Amino acid sequence: MQLTKHGHACVVLSDDDRRLLVDPGAFTTDDAWAGASALLITHEHFDHFVPDKVRAALDADPALELWTNSSVAEQLAGLGPRVHVVGPGDSFTAAGFDVTVHGEWHAVIHPDLPRVRNVGFLVEGTVFHPGDALTVPEVAVPTLLLPAHAPWSKIGELIDYLREVKAERALAVHDGLLNDAGLGVVAGMLGEHGPGQPTSYARLAPGESVAV
Repeated sequence: MQLTKHGHACVVLSDDDRRLLVDPGAFTTDDAWAGASALLITHEHFDHFVPDKVRAALDADPALELWTNSSVAEQLAGLGPRVHVVGPGDSFTAAGFDVTVHGEWHAVIHPDLPRVRNVGFLVEGTVFHPGDALTVPEVAVPTLLLPAHAPWSKIGELIDYLREVKAERALAVHDGLLNDAGLGVVAGMLGEHGPGQPTSYARLAPGESVAV
């Protein structure tokens, strides 16, 4: 597969003419949607999900389908069976890609704020997008899409997460609010200037691709 980052939390996984679009939120440019074969959405926050854009995409392409959690699906009422509700332990095939579902809840931002549902997707047993949670799948993860920065996280938690998952490599996502200085600090702490963790870490620029 080819993995292309489209800014912040959005990636496209592609193989020939199949394109699996994951978490196209408010920071995602329109070119990410071109030729989408199927959609995966981890949770309802605006940087991962824009209801009007999803509705427009499904209206424009009768073959397009979406897999997501119940909270997102409720905001897309009326679109029929092309919106599939999934939860932890489920497996399905989207655009020919085998996908398993891990996790159920968004990370805690603050105890006074209600948590929303959040599902992570492991595609072809190869690439895991956890959404906004530090979910540890009960299977090996070759490539982990690591939420590098969020209101709910701190760098120590990311280091411990990488130690627990033991992925072969981590690629940064959820980094749209960081400037160059912040990106450098995160990379340093997850690499040579940090306490150490077992996974190689890299960041793709928006539009950049890598084989997975």
